[in-house]
This record gives sequence, C-alpha cells and structure tokens, in this order.
Amino acid sequence: MARIHVTGNAGSGKTTLARQIGEALDLPVYGLDRLVWHPGWKKSPRAWREAREAELIAKPDWVIDGVSAPVREAADLLIFLDASRLTCFGRCARRNWRYLWRSRPDLPPNCPELLVIPKLAKIIWSFPAKVRPEILTAIEGRRESAYIVRGRTELESLFHDLGIGRL
Repeated sequence: MARIHVTGNAGSGKTTLARQIGEALDLPVYGLDRLVWHPGWKKSPRAWREAREAELIAKPDWVIDGVSAPVREAADLLIFLDASRLTCFGRCARRNWRYLWRSRPDLPPNCPELLVIPKLAKIIWSFPAKVRPEILTAIEGRRESAYIVRGRTELESLFHDLGIGRL
C-alpha cells in the first residue's frame, strides 16, 4: 500500500511532482483542485468536498496533490514543497499565461486563470503565515514519513529514497 500526499503553496510544483511520482511508481494520481472548485471558480460546498476527499483516501493506493488535513493524516508519506513566495509567483505567472482564457486540465470547466489571479496572489502571499505552520507541525510528529523539499538536493534525496532515480 502506498499513499502519498504532495502539499505546498500554489505554484510550488505539487501537481507536477505528484504526476511524476505516480507515473514512476504506477500509482493513481488525484488533484484536490477538482474537489475544491466547481465550474466558474465557485468553491465547492464543504460537506461535498469532504465526502469526495474521504472517498479518495479510502482507496488503498494513491498520490494526492493539494492542501488537506484529512489527506495529510491518511498519507503514508507526506511531501511538503516548501517553495518561496517568489518561486510560487513565478510558476503561477507562467502557468496562468498558458491557461489565461481556458481551464487547466486538472480543473473543472470554465475556470480560466484570468478569473482567479487576485485570489491566487492572496493565497500565495498568506500561505507562509496561515498554512505552512500547520503543515510543519504535522511533519514534526512524523519525521520518518515526511519530506520537506526546498530545492534540488532534497528533491533528489526524495527520488533516491523512493527508488525512482531522477525524473
């Protein structure tokens, strides 16, 4: 059984890393953005989202990318991409440009990036004070099954420990 949670700020590389790990380990990959958002960037009702998360984490094997306490707690391995705000802003800008007028493949229909830019900037800016401490606290209790990735060295160590070599 392998249940891996990739978490971090918007633009930290969660989706990309989750896909790479899923492909290398032949695990199904799920993104929480599809559960958080409904078409038109409408927030999903909390109860609906929690029920869908529970369905995902009940599966025996997965890689899930996103920010979620229940997913984090259910994971056998937690990977926190602790990227700087500058890195996250830069990556989001590149991504937003490509999907400015249309939805990314991992989002519901009618979610063009243009409509979420102000909200995304707020999420990126507030993440270090609001969400990061909670993730770091969770990691403290499970050091042997968690990675904090801040750069290439930690990423290569993660790949080595997972037995997947370089991606």
